[in-house]
Amino acid sequence: MNSRPESSPSAIDTVMVPIHRAGWPFIAACAAAAILLGLLWAPLFWIGAFATAWCVYFFRDPPRVTPLGDGLVISPADGTVQMIAEAVPPEELELGAAPLPRISVFLNIFDVHVNRIPVDGRVVAQAYRPGTFVNAALDK
Repeated sequence: MNSRPESSPSAIDTVMVPIHRAGWPFIAACAAAAILLGLLWAPLFWIGAFATAWCVYFFRDPPRVTPLGDGLVISPADGTVQMIAEAVPPEELELGAAPLPRISVFLNIFDVHVNRIPVDGRVVAQAYRPGTFVNAALDK
């Protein structure tokens, strides 16, 4: 008989977290590179193995437990709130020119890089704006 409640994770479940599907191509590429490097010179395999392990860690997607209740705003990402300010939304969102609250969350390389949807709703439009290579913590 199992004395552990069904919702309680086992020890293996806390270590073996799921990997987000977008990460598998990167993990496979690093693993292939590790094997190729190992064929060239055995010590290079360990550099590739470390890169592969880093990719697995970076793309982990553990279950997230959030508080429940009316009127709560839950962050879509596990990071640090960098800024809360009023800002005019981008034109492509068609939300008008009035400033609205903007909350910026910064993810460092150790945070889980999965963005979740913290509210009910549906996507009615999508716009792409190319970024630039700058410090992600800066207000751009």
